[in-house]
Amino acid sequence: MKKAWNSGICRTLITKEEIAIKVKELGKIITEDYKNVEEELIVVCLLKGSVVFMSDLCREIKLPMKMDFMSVSSYGDAFESSKEVKIKKELDESIMGKHVLIIEDIIDTGRTLKKITEILNMREPKSLKICTLLDKPSRREVKVTVDYIGFEIPDEFVLGYGLDFKQEYRNLPEIAVMGPLN
Repeated sequence: MKKAWNSGICRTLITKEEIAIKVKELGKIITEDYKNVEEELIVVCLLKGSVVFMSDLCREIKLPMKMDFMSVSSYGDAFESSKEVKIKKELDESIMGKHVLIIEDIIDTGRTLKKITEILNMREPKSLKICTLLDKPSRREVKVTVDYIGFEIPDEFVLGYGLDFKQEYRNLPEIAVMGPLN
């Protein structure tokens, strides 16, 4: 028997309406912060989890920009990070001398972002900032500076709005807490 599309969801943590309000707020702040820069803005989406957030956020940033993508993995099919960051897809654009804004879905231990920022900083961008939808500071193992944070959340496994478990649940319109799988 086929399971229901939202099977395994315990409860909603952040509604789609709350997400929409926060994305608009972040877009307005980012627009203001970059409005007077002359160098190109490159928005870097960390695939796959960040693509929904990045799509909505970029429509709220009222500036010329380019989008690029990196694919990194540290979870695989597990609930916990493997602590090994694997780069699966590199950037297509050069970021040298440009302003770079990394878009992340969730910051947990910080290991993935620390590795990505080290790699990107070696390419000599004019600036490098991070925007995350979700932040779990209680799980932080390494120091990362996050410039834009949507929501600080408790230490629970969350799904939806791009976040997944074994590539499922990305299409939920809200951020939900994972419950028992049926």
